[in-house]
Amino acid sequence: MILDGKKVAQEVYDELKNSISKLSSPPHLHAILVGKNSPSMRYISQKQKWAEYIWMQFTLHNFDENITENELLKCINWLNTDTWVDGFIVQLPLPKHINESNIINAIAPQKDVDGFHPINQGKIVIWDASWLKACTPAGMMELLKYYKIDPKWKNITIIGRSNIVGKPIANLLINAQATVTICNSQTKDIDFFTKNSDIVITALGKPHFLTTDKISQNTIVLDVGFSVIDGKIYGDADFENILQQWNPITPVPGGVGSLTVAMLLKNTFQAYKNK
Repeated sequence: MILDGKKVAQEVYDELKNSISKLSSPPHLHAILVGKNSPSMRYISQKQKWAEYIWMQFTLHNFDENITENELLKCINWLNTDTWVDGFIVQLPLPKHINESNIINAIAPQKDVDGFHPINQGKIVIWDASWLKACTPAGMMELLKYYKIDPKWKNITIIGRSNIVGKPIANLLINAQATVTICNSQTKDIDFFTKNSDIVITALGKPHFLTTDKISQNTIVLDVGFSVIDGKIYGDADFENILQQWNPITPVPGGVGSLTVAMLLKNTFQAYKNK
């Protein structure tokens, strides 16, 4: 069974569009892009496309890659204080001369629609659902909800421990009363954990890392991995063989990644309401 992220994302967009159509003024999302990194430019274009689809205002601030960290921080401070800005993002990665942590920490938590700020991450830990969640983990929760997969009492293994995916999805699932194990590529006997899991979430960026022999026939696979080889995109899971084994699985592309932009816009709408 294919867990179709595009289908779920479309429903989120249509719900947001309906809600925004009833407002006297639409939410306003700003995006900062430094340089002309091709993947980053593609991501920004997708965000703009869907923002415009749901009638949300979108403004792009594109800076030269040689901008200094102080100059970038000045722009962030302006966006933090401008009352017409409901939420904004700084597209990552940034040039090496700019400290990403300094930039993320400078964003006002109430406008941090990527959900990367330590305060937003910490709110998840203490079960505060009113703040802004990291978009990819929020997308996974939306996918599970759509397909009526309740995490409660399920054994879930997460392969990957990043601040953007692994850690926040672990906390969201703990809040949903799941039993969560976090592994990484160096975990000893990783097959023991994956074979005994109801759900496996993999976010390593290693093509075909998760194979049929590493899971049971009932395991649900959420693949967040992303690798490009010879111009073709691969996830972490051996999609075709796992699908032939009848395991529910998200494709790459078209799975969890499709929901990341949808959750970004949902966060912006939430920030607008919070304001």
